[in-house]
Amino acid sequence: MRAAFVFLSRLPLGGYPYSDSAYAWAPAHGPLVGLVVGGLGAVAAVLCLGAGPMPAVLVGLAVTMLVTGGFHEDGLADTADALGGAIFERAKLLEILKDSRIGTYGALALVLSVGLRAALLCELAAPGRLHESAAWGLVLAMLSSHVFARVGPVWLMALMPYVTDEAHARSRPIVRAGLPQALVASVHGAVLVAAASALAPSAALGLVVAFSTIAPVAAFAAWRFHVRAGGITGDFLGAQEQCGEISVLLALALVP
Repeated sequence: MRAAFVFLSRLPLGGYPYSDSAYAWAPAHGPLVGLVVGGLGAVAAVLCLGAGPMPAVLVGLAVTMLVTGGFHEDGLADTADALGGAIFERAKLLEILKDSRIGTYGALALVLSVGLRAALLCELAAPGRLHESAAWGLVLAMLSSHVFARVGPVWLMALMPYVTDEAHARSRPIVRAGLPQALVASVHGAVLVAAASALAPSAALGLVVAFSTIAPVAAFAAWRFHVRAGGITGDFLGAQEQCGEISVLLALALVP
């Protein structure tokens, strides 16, 4: 579990060196990392609600990026550049993924990701949307989006091959997960659905629908990654997490 926090965040928990087994099980606890990341962002946002919903939400998002080091946003930008810049050539796609520079597609993806999440969080923070209290509505939205979004990438890791080998991994080690880890991650998400639904019964349907969106979003991403690259990379997993956050927030906003 500690390896999960070290791998997926910038929290200084130490414990090095980690065994291969610890890294293999780290993804299973990704949703717990999301619980902490989303919780820290939610606390910061709630403390700033007096400045207005949008400034508060942006502060909350900034805190989540600070805690993760922009890990998933970086993956989204690289994925958008690769998929957009290499329409037909797989070799070029992999080459773009290794390039640390951000291009037009990556910049657009980041703007849309941050903009959509901020707008949806502002909407969900309105009293009566997820909760009678704006503060609790914001907390529920941030926690659920960060927890649920970290389930999909674990399933991609379990079901798809990596197309990046250890020799070409840029920074962090390639972490491989299997079906047991994916099931544990799913249980983490389901537990949050049950706990949040008990605390906010009016939001129960929205939470169930939001959690359910993770499967089709991951399935679509898996299809595209298979067609374009033949498998996954760490950047693809980061992009999947970002798409998961957006799909969860959008579902919460659409379900009455």
